[in-house]
Amino acid sequence: MSTKIFVNLPVNDLEKSKEFFTRLGYSFNPQFSDVNAACLVISDEIFAMLLVEPFFKSFTKKEIADSRTSTEVMIALSAESREQVDDLTDKALAAGGQPAGDPQDHGFMYGRSFYDLDDHHWEVVWMDPAAAAQQG
Repeated sequence: MSTKIFVNLPVNDLEKSKEFFTRLGYSFNPQFSDVNAACLVISDEIFAMLLVEPFFKSFTKKEIADSRTSTEVMIALSAESREQVDDLTDKALAAGGQPAGDPQDHGFMYGRSFYDLDDHHWEVVWMDPAAAAQQG
């Protein structure tokens, strides 16, 4: 059995967050979604649980990091091409996300980043394995 990852993220407005990620081309698993949470399907092995803040808080004794003033995590997703990096990032920006930094082009590796509606930091990266091997 392969390991799956479930990243849990607090959100202010679950419906707006679902709309944002739907505009990026993602879907949700209704089996693990309700009024408090939505299971964002990123791939067969990667999921993000979008949890309304009071529900998120029920899973931890610590305060929720304020993603508007601090970075609690950077979520990096691989892309199959430079064009896919641009496509996903452009969709995120058109859906209301904000740029998180300048594009990074290292020839063998290309990436862009954005903040979602709750200021969570997402990186989208493409790497040419053949060119990367030549760099080492």
